[in-house]
Amino acid sequence: MANELRYVGLDVGGTTMKAAVVDDDGRPAPHVSLPTEPERGQEAGLETMCETIRQAVVAAGLTLDDIAAIGVATPGTMDLKTGYILDPPNLKPWRNVPVRDYIAHKFGKPTAFQNDANAAAMGEYWSGAGAGVRSLVMFTLGTGVGGGIIINGEVLEGEHSHGAELGHMKIEMTKPRLCGCGKRGCLEAYASATAVVKRTEEALAGAPPSILHQVFREKKLTAQRIFDAAKAGDPLAEKIVDETAAILAIGAANLMHVINPEMVVFAGGMTESGDWFLQKIRNHVPTYAFPVPAERTKIRFAQLGSDAGFIGAAACARQLIRGALRR
Repeated sequence: MANELRYVGLDVGGTTMKAAVVDDDGRPAPHVSLPTEPERGQEAGLETMCETIRQAVVAAGLTLDDIAAIGVATPGTMDLKTGYILDPPNLKPWRNVPVRDYIAHKFGKPTAFQNDANAAAMGEYWSGAGAGVRSLVMFTLGTGVGGGIIINGEVLEGEHSHGAELGHMKIEMTKPRLCGCGKRGCLEAYASATAVVKRTEEALAGAPPSILHQVFREKKLTAQRIFDAAKAGDPLAEKIVDETAAILAIGAANLMHVINPEMVVFAGGMTESGDWFLQKIRNHVPTYAFPVPAERTKIRFAQLGSDAGFIGAAACARQLIRGALRR
């Protein structure tokens, strides 16, 4: 349709920036990507953002006149109200970068700015695993654990831009593990891919010979290899994976009791292990959650993969024009 509104979503990562034009129903055109190269400095980074947006518009066979609004998602600490990245750990040496206003001024378009995990959750809510639900919580399982919460089409940002930091809810304070954030007892310190490897390395020290011992001797130990060993029937790997599923079930149950979402979604590399891992999480939820939310809350794996970030960023741009995605 000639009058259909379209939006550009840009997802800025520590290694790569990805962008695409997304239509009013959440369907993306072919995406483009450029290297982030944060070491070149934030001025170069801002211009790379602009170039990625330009190339995405060209890849869609459009011009900037066809674009209604732009959405940008970035990692790191930020001030969502002012549109600044503050001090992002994986975009150093960037500091106090006025992302939203720079992009808005450069293109003369309404521009939304969002945390990357929040944007990914919005993407899944709009056109992924959560399409059709009214509220969604998403855990992203990678080097760390991120999160996003969507309620009636709105991202839960929090008063100080730190809402939905799901990886840093406290789940263990008796002998709490140290988290990468510097605090102790965080979900991330137990259930991230990094933590799964660390817990496995510790367990190998006194364990009987296993597939994992061989992997540890011959290859780099990764979460994926631990999950593969569990699938192959290695007892130690099975124990680690089952404990990880239980920890994630605790995280899900905590959110069920706080906001009672319609759906909990898990995204990230560990979800590539397959539905058997998802079922393990589901099986543990009734141990920790009240019966009604345990039974009624949908628990799914994400569907959009790495496209969720730029689709969600486009959804945030859409909200500037259309308002919240209410259902």
